[in-house]
Amino acid sequence: MQKKKRILLKVGSNTLTKETDNISRGKIEDMANQIALLQDTCEFIIVSSGAIAVAKQFVKLESKGKDINVKQALASIGQPHLIRIYQEIFREAGLLTSQCLLSYSDFEREQSRTNIVNTINVLVNNNYIPIINENDTVATDEIKFGDNDKLGALTASLLKADLFIIATNTNGIYTKESMENGTPKTIELVEDFEALAKQVVSSKSSHGSGGMQSKIEAAEVTKKANIETWIVNGLEDNFMVNAMNNKVAFTKII
Repeated sequence: MQKKKRILLKVGSNTLTKETDNISRGKIEDMANQIALLQDTCEFIIVSSGAIAVAKQFVKLESKGKDINVKQALASIGQPHLIRIYQEIFREAGLLTSQCLLSYSDFEREQSRTNIVNTINVLVNNNYIPIINENDTVATDEIKFGDNDKLGALTASLLKADLFIIATNTNGIYTKESMENGTPKTIELVEDFEALAKQVVSSKSSHGSGGMQSKIEAAEVTKKANIETWIVNGLEDNFMVNAMNNKVAFTKII
């Protein structure tokens, strides 16, 4: 039996909400349909943001404390809802899901790293798709910086993924000149990181906490692990399948 290609898909809040204030069930259906289509040749692990975005649909928390504590509380409320939405929609596509909450400290301890690998391998080998999110209730910096881009890269490296796909709200990374001209042009292939750094225009996404800089930093992590990274427009339907068939513009970092 041929070994399946292991894909780590990282989906940000902006993609999951389709740049609105609500989680898009249609976007999660789109992801499920693509995974169902590719499941004979690929196995998937998903790093998904969106817990805070989900919670904001239901509640408005009052607090005299720090803003970060409100975000941690929102994450705690939103995470079960987020997983329930994934489970319902993926089940309709014939897919099984599980939840894994990780924090950066888990990657610093050898025993924790071993446990992550062993657990996720058992899940994947039994046709379960792990839905991984930052354990925001105990994390601080990660809510403010990176929007799970780095978590996705660390997880991809630890689990020896064959491909790391970052689904975002642009057609990959654009050249600086084209951004300044107002006519975004995608950098389709990156082999030189230093040259790439000079092209980045600083920006943050509306729901997420990342921006393109954090995606490039994530790709630097996966590059060291010899994992190819794709930055793809996840707002488009069929974004993974279309990228695989070279039907859309996206950035490939090798």
